[in-house]
Amino acid sequence: MEHEIYVSREVKNLGHPNAAALIKKAAERALDAEGVDVPCIISVMLTDEEGIRRVNAAFRGIDRATDVLSFPFNELAPGEFDAACCEHDPETGGVLLGDMMISLPRCEEQGEAFGHGFGREIRYLTVHSVLHLLGYDHVDEGPMKKQMREREKIIMGD
Repeated sequence: MEHEIYVSREVKNLGHPNAAALIKKAAERALDAEGVDVPCIISVMLTDEEGIRRVNAAFRGIDRATDVLSFPFNELAPGEFDAACCEHDPETGGVLLGDMMISLPRCEEQGEAFGHGFGREIRYLTVHSVLHLLGYDHVDEGPMKKQMREREKIIMGD
C-alpha cells in the first residue's frame, strides 16, 4: 500500500538524519498490521523538548514535555478501521489519518535509558502514535491500555 507519510523538522540541526526513514517504515508497518488497505496520509513533526512542551500545553493543558503527541482526524474504533468514516484529501482521495509530533531529544534519552537505542525507540513511538490515530487509547490501566500494548508488541515484533 502506498501511504503518504510526511516528516518535517520544526527545529533544524536536531540530528538523526535517518529518523524520517525509520518513521516511514514503522508507520507503514503499523498500518499494514492493522489491515489498513487504502492510501493514508500522516504528517509528522520532529521537534525538541520546548516545541513539544508548548504544543502539549496548548492542546492538552499539560505544561511539560513528553515523547510523542498524536492528533487523530477521525473517531475510529480500535482494530476496526473503516475508510468510509474518515476524512479524505479532496485532491488525492487518501484518508487523512492525522498528525503526530515526536521529541527527538526525548526519543534519544529514552532509547538510551531503556537500553535499546534511538532507532528502536523512534519506531516504537511511531507505532504507538499510529495506533492512536487509528482509535486506540490508554486512558487508564484497564483493558484499553492492555489492548494497545498487545498491538504494539505484535507490530514491533517483541
